[in-house]
Amino acid sequence: MKRFPLRRTALALALGVGAAVIAPALAVGAPGPTPSPAPVEIAGKKPAVPVPVDTQAGLRAYFVITEPSQVAAGKTAVTSNGGTVYASYDAIGVIVAHSTDADFAAKVRPAQGVQKVGATRTSDVPAAAANPAIPPSPSQTTPTAAETNRSDMTQIGADKAWDINPGSASVTVGILDTGVDDQHYDLKPNFDASKSASCAYGKLDTREGSWRPVGDHGTHVAGTIAAARNGKGMVGVAPGVKISSVRVAEAGNQLFFPENTVCAFVFAGDKGLQVTNNSYYTDPWLFACPTDTDQAAILEGVKRAVAYAEGKNVLNVAAAGNENYNLAKKTTDSTSPNDSTPVNRTITDACQSLPTELPGVVVVSSVNGSNVKSSFSNYGTDKVHVAAPGDNVYSTVLGGQYGSKSGTSMASPHVAGVAALLASVNPGISTADLRAKLAAQANDIACPSGETRCTGSTAKNSFYGEGLVDAKESVEGPASPVSVTSPGDQSGKVGQAASLQIKATDAGGKTLTYAASGLPAGLTINSTSGLISGTPTAAGSSSVTVTVTNADGKTGTAKFGWTVTSDGGGGTVTVTKPSDQWGFVNWAVTPLQISGSSTAGGSLTYTAAGLPTGLSITPAGRISGTPTKAGTYTVTVTGTDAGGAKGTTSFGWRIYGF
Repeated sequence: MKRFPLRRTALALALGVGAAVIAPALAVGAPGPTPSPAPVEIAGKKPAVPVPVDTQAGLRAYFVITEPSQVAAGKTAVTSNGGTVYASYDAIGVIVAHSTDADFAAKVRPAQGVQKVGATRTSDVPAAAANPAIPPSPSQTTPTAAETNRSDMTQIGADKAWDINPGSASVTVGILDTGVDDQHYDLKPNFDASKSASCAYGKLDTREGSWRPVGDHGTHVAGTIAAARNGKGMVGVAPGVKISSVRVAEAGNQLFFPENTVCAFVFAGDKGLQVTNNSYYTDPWLFACPTDTDQAAILEGVKRAVAYAEGKNVLNVAAAGNENYNLAKKTTDSTSPNDSTPVNRTITDACQSLPTELPGVVVVSSVNGSNVKSSFSNYGTDKVHVAAPGDNVYSTVLGGQYGSKSGTSMASPHVAGVAALLASVNPGISTADLRAKLAAQANDIACPSGETRCTGSTAKNSFYGEGLVDAKESVEGPASPVSVTSPGDQSGKVGQAASLQIKATDAGGKTLTYAASGLPAGLTINSTSGLISGTPTAAGSSSVTVTVTNADGKTGTAKFGWTVTSDGGGGTVTVTKPSDQWGFVNWAVTPLQISGSSTAGGSLTYTAAGLPTGLSITPAGRISGTPTKAGTYTVTVTGTDAGGAKGTTSFGWRIYGF
C-alpha cells in the first residue's frame, strides 16, 4: 500500500528494455541498505526527501458536512464566514471549502444545516489547486521480451483462468491511485479514457490526460489487474476487462488527501465502475479518530463517499497496509500527520484507516510465494477479508517499462482483478454477492505454526481472512454439490419393459429433480424419483445423458449408452460384396472400404476372416496394410448392427510374389 511507512530500506528494480536499475532510496531514519539478491520497492515508502510543493500561504482546506438537503445552507455558511466553495458533492452533503481564516471551522460549525466541519490537511493548499497542470505522458518503449507465467499469477490460478474466461470488456476496474500511464504497451489496449479523470486537490478534472501519472505506483497496480494478453511483457489477472485511472494523488508530494478521495469515490459511482482498487490510505492521518473534530469530519466525508459508490453497485477493494500492525488492537501512531510534523499519539480501535476499514470495503493482506503472511502486512481479526500475493510482484511501470514492487498495494490489485473476473461471468451481480463469492471461493490458509498473533480457524483467521483468492475458480465456479452415479451401458429389446433407477446425491441434502435426453423411444424418466421406465418401441443405439439439479440450480450429469434390439436380434443386415482384389508382396494395397446397411438403421461394425497376411480391417470397414505372403485368399467380412444382427459377404484376394 503506497506510503504505509515501513521502517526498512526501500529498493526499486525496474526491468524493461535495457533493464534500467533505479537507485535505492532510504526512508527517513532508516539504516543503510542491506544487499539483497532480488531488490524490489516496498510500495508505501514516503520519499526520503519530500518533493517541494508550492503552497498558497495560509490557505487551508476543510470539509463542511451537511444533510444532502442542506447543502445550499452549508454553502451559504462557507461564503458568509470568510471561505470559498472549492468543490461540492451535493448528493452526499460534502462541501470542500478553502479559507485563510484560522477560525473558519469554529465559525461555520454552529451554522444552520451544518453537521461537521474539519480541516482536511495540516498544511497549506498547494498553489496548483487553482490551476492544476496536466501531467506529461511518459515517453514510451515497446517491450521485446515475451510474456511468461509469473509466480503471483500461477499462485492464484490466473494463468488457468485466462483460457476459460479472461474477463469481459463490459467490466471496468477503476484504479484510484497516482495515475496510470495509459500509453503503456501493455495497458493501452484495455484503457478507458471516458471513465478516467483526476481528483487531485478535491475537484473533478476530466480534461484529456488529467488522469496521467505523477508516480509509477498506479501504473504498477494497473498492470497487475489487467495488463493485456498480447504476447509481450506480462499479463494481468483479468486481461479482458477495462481499466480506468482516477488520479487521487497530488503532484510532488503524492499524497491522497480526504477531499481527493471523496471526489474519486463519487466519480466511480457516477461512472458505473464495477470495481475500484485502493492501494493507499487517506492522508494526512494513518488512522482518523472520531474524538478529534477535524478527523471526525474526514471520517464522515470519506465514509459517505464510499457508501455512495457502493450504493451504485461498485465493489471497493483496499490494501490492509504495511506496518505489520494489528488493526483490531490499535494503541499508538507516531507517523501522523504526514503532511507536516508527525506526533506521537495514543489511539483506539475507534480510529480507522480510510478507506480500508469502512463498511463494505474488501480488505486484502499480503502473502509471500509460500502463502505465508508477508513480513510487512497488517492483519487483524475481522479486519482482513482475503489474501493475495504481494511480495516481489512484477508489473508495468512508466514508459513501457516493467519492475517489481512489494506491499499490500501489490496484493490488493490481484483481488480487484479476481473481482472483475467474477463480475464478468456474473453480469449484474450485486456488491454483496460479489463479496460473498470472493470469500467463498478463497482457498483456506491456516495460521503459521507457533504464530500467536494469528487467531481464528483455518477457514477464517486474522492473517488471511477467508484465504487466498482463486482466479480459476472465479471463472469456472466451484465443484457442483450434486453427484450422479453412472449406471453403465444398458441393453433391452423392442416390446420388453425396461426399468432403471438413477442414483444421485446432494452434499447439502437439497431436493433433486431429474431430466434425461437421448432415451430410447418409449422410455421416460420420473423427474422426482429418477426412475427410467417404459417399453422400447424401436431398435437402435442411444447416447443417454441424465441431468440432476438441486434447489440452488447446481447440476450433476451421467452419460451412458442404451442398445435396443428387435425380437429377431436386430434388423436385416446386408454387406455389399466388393470385386475380387489383388496385390503384391511388400507393396501397400490400395485401401478398400466395405459398406453395408441394416433395416433397423444405424451403422454397422465390421470384422473379417481370411485376409492376406499383413492386412487388417477397422470396425468401420476399412481394409489396409502391406501383404507379406503370396497366395490366393478367400475373405469373409461380417457386418453387425446395433441390435446384434449380422450379415456377411465373401470375395477373393490374390497376392503375387516376385
